[in-house]
Amino acid sequence: MADNGDEDSQYKIKEGDYVVLKRGDIYKAMQIQPRKKVIFEKQWFFLDNAVDHLYSTTFEIMSGGTLQPKKPKDTAGSNGAKEAGTDNRNIVDDGKSQKLTRDDIETLKEQGLKGQEIIQQLIENSATFRDKTEYAQDKYIKKKKKKYENTVTILKPSCRILAMMYHGREPGKICHLRYDTLAQMLTLANIHAGSKVLVFDTCAGLVLGAVMERMGGYGSVIQMYPGGGPVRAGVESFGFPAHFHDMLHEFPICHVNPLLAGTLDTTAKDPNADEKQSNKAAEEEQNQPEAEQQGSPEERSMETNAGDDAGQEQEKKEKEKRKEAKAQEKKVKLEEKRKKLAAAAALLESRNADGLVIASRFHPCPVLMGLLKFLSPSRPFVVYSQYKEPLIECYTKLREHGGTVNLRLTDTWLRHYQVLPNRTHPVLLMSGGGGYLLSGTTVAMDRPKPAGSQRAEEPAPKRLKLTDTEG
Repeated sequence: MADNGDEDSQYKIKEGDYVVLKRGDIYKAMQIQPRKKVIFEKQWFFLDNAVDHLYSTTFEIMSGGTLQPKKPKDTAGSNGAKEAGTDNRNIVDDGKSQKLTRDDIETLKEQGLKGQEIIQQLIENSATFRDKTEYAQDKYIKKKKKKYENTVTILKPSCRILAMMYHGREPGKICHLRYDTLAQMLTLANIHAGSKVLVFDTCAGLVLGAVMERMGGYGSVIQMYPGGGPVRAGVESFGFPAHFHDMLHEFPICHVNPLLAGTLDTTAKDPNADEKQSNKAAEEEQNQPEAEQQGSPEERSMETNAGDDAGQEQEKKEKEKRKEAKAQEKKVKLEEKRKKLAAAAALLESRNADGLVIASRFHPCPVLMGLLKFLSPSRPFVVYSQYKEPLIECYTKLREHGGTVNLRLTDTWLRHYQVLPNRTHPVLLMSGGGGYLLSGTTVAMDRPKPAGSQRAEEPAPKRLKLTDTEG
């Protein structure tokens, strides 16, 4: 029974969880915090009442911003025959068919009418609703529900949902990476539990989070990052447990070449420490003459201001203590950063990674050629780019350099379909492109041998046979 309770708890919303709010095709990632006002699609509410409910529950937004689970729709009354027209040819959209004005609708809202009741009022006051076909009536009701129903669905974050959220709201942050392309990347790179994967990601951490989710907390992920530190906004939205972060390592991309050359020193401490110590010694030397002058007879007349001087000295001491505390914190952070760098370097030095995933706004060619050296033979790699020209250059470079097989440059095509009775067809609006993927497999390269050594290593019986025929 206890095991069943633990299993059920992971499907329930808890305080502090990261969730995704959904209304229609709009998504928004959020953390559940007590008494925190959330604004979503021009409406504000609190998420406190959602705690202890199951994920994927649809809530109605009540007055005061409270959430209440939506009751299941009673379909018994809707099974009756609806009055509908045969075609829409005689309907003219002149804006005069609806008797209710905007002020009337606002008055209905103030009276406390819910979305379904307002939609019913709109239907009853529409002069052309009964003349529309059954399909047109369904379309009208769906459109009005989207506008007037105050509902929100709370979902558990996943790779697919977050990819759809980013692609719909801020595609530029993820280099216009579409969710079907991300799924292909995970498949082509053979991401699985227990593997060691290198990830170079400038897509707000979405690709990194997708790799971590697929690995399930087992194995190791090394994030290669540009700049001063890694960006993991997308990883936080997944809401991973603490043990997922134990397998995550970070390594700056600027240290790849020194690591390959064997010149990277991970034991080095803060290079500015010696300069700071010399500056501190110089300040102490400057303060020594001032201390000697304080004992001179000229300053004895200032004994009346001894109380003020004592207060100033106390302030100076407090400032010095604050500076020392900040310096200590900085020292601890630098030591932690050095340890993380050394741990990631130790993983990379063995050069036995099981996969490489690159999705970046930078030109992928130099990054790919540098990171391929950390992969074991017969391991997959995949590179994403919004444009095909950089990947064509990578393809040409890999063919010239060797060490890879099964190189493929592909683009993804996705189209949504409306599936309804007697009106199934492709959706009119579709995504123009999902980017391009370059994938392949590493192989061990044979070093070329000089011609003289090949001749010397020729089998002895063959040489004897040749000499016999000549004689």
